Amino acid sequence: MKDVVIVGGGLAGLSAAWRTRYYDNLVLESTERIGGRVRSERRGEHWMNWGGHMYAGPGSASDTLFNEVGINTVQIPGLLTGMSMNGKLLTKGSLATYPLRIPMPLSARVGTFAVGAKILSSLVFKYLKVVRARPGESPAERQQRIFDFENNRSFRDFIGKNVPHDAQALFEVTVTRVCGELDQISAGQGIGYFTMVLGSGSGLYRYIVGGPSTLTTSMAAALGDRVQTGAEVHEVVKKTDSVLVRYRQDGTDREVEARTAILAPTASVAHRIGVDLPTELRDALGQIKYGPHVVSSFLTNETEPRPWDDVYCIAAPKKSFSIATNNSNIIRGSEKERTPGGSFMVFSPGDKGRALFDKSDEEVARIHQADLDDVLGHGFADSVVDAGVSRWAEGSPYCFPGRGKIQQTLMRGASRVFLAGDYLGSLATETSIATGLQAGQNVLSLLGTEHQARRVPNVSARAALQTQASDFAQDSASAARRSPALSVD
Repeated sequence: MKDVVIVGGGLAGLSAAWRTRYYDNLVLESTERIGGRVRSERRGEHWMNWGGHMYAGPGSASDTLFNEVGINTVQIPGLLTGMSMNGKLLTKGSLATYPLRIPMPLSARVGTFAVGAKILSSLVFKYLKVVRARPGESPAERQQRIFDFENNRSFRDFIGKNVPHDAQALFEVTVTRVCGELDQISAGQGIGYFTMVLGSGSGLYRYIVGGPSTLTTSMAAALGDRVQTGAEVHEVVKKTDSVLVRYRQDGTDREVEARTAILAPTASVAHRIGVDLPTELRDALGQIKYGPHVVSSFLTNETEPRPWDDVYCIAAPKKSFSIATNNSNIIRGSEKERTPGGSFMVFSPGDKGRALFDKSDEEVARIHQADLDDVLGHGFADSVVDAGVSRWAEGSPYCFPGRGKIQQTLMRGASRVFLAGDYLGSLATETSIATGLQAGQNVLSLLGTEHQARRVPNVSARAALQTQASDFAQDSASAARRSPALSVD
């Protein structure tokens, strides 16, 4: 019997496996590739990237994991607020001046400043107070407060329905990066997302040197054959003192029994395979909403410096993608002489992703490359030597109006089955890592309790287990106190 079976070999699942690596664990990944929505590939001095790219810094769960695994990260050196719109590329100057420098009708300028003032007012006077840590509270309590902020209406309702087209495009390109549209995401998430753009609260400002897959492949390599790919789990069933996981691999139905299990796939998969999870918990998992995203990565061979070398992120309203990120900006920040070549990623979330989802990789790359060439100019298209496309139907979870009501349910334990994943919080990669580590710690605590109960005379192991299970069935605030998992700094 295994100590723990972890369903899902993405960032959350591998983080849980890392935390339980000294125990008898097994990771079951349904695809042939580990890493989930983290994917990058080295190309000489550069790398192509298609997935999660920004990570939390010192004091975070991510930083803890990086230090344990031996991963080198750096603060992103380049500008995060570049923008290209209506034929104008802005890579310098104050963000507040962009509406004055981008070509647009006067009505759109006025509308932009009106909506911007409304967002800034809510951000400064309300949201930043909401996310600020309070003495004596747990990270789970803080996360609940963040989900509850402006959670009764959509972002479109917040900004109004009569915003001029160009003004709406400016704000849309920022908030829809969460893969939901203006009428789908909560006003609170839309307002909160500007903390990342303005650099005042997200904490997601670090990059993994060598590409994000450096982390996931390093963890998988350390775990060895305990990570099984092509293993599609179709049922997780709780028994009295164990969990039975049924899956299919190499055309054969198999099952493995373990003392505990961690469900770390998307919420929809956890809902489907967790057949005897508490009804309220399964219902909450079924309510999580995801949007798609389609991503292209381009490798280039230019030999001369480019105007975007000191820029990391460029927002692109009205293009086929929302943002373009300069992966090679990480190299530019430390090199003494500009090395040849480069790498860009472009990201199409939500409706932009849906518009591309059923097209071939070749057509998606062609559309993305044409728009990126239009944004960057300077012969960018002529320098492209390789391109690749990835797509996810469930790209990222977004906070919809009413999302806060199910958070406490999601954070409750389910006896021997624990949850991990980015849908449990609001910080993307940091939430994945933090909840994975926390789920792993919950397993270790449960196994330790059982082991101690077996060693102490006149103590009923069953009674000890029931007490432990009861503890995990309560609101997860007590467990979450052990981790900075879901905080926003």
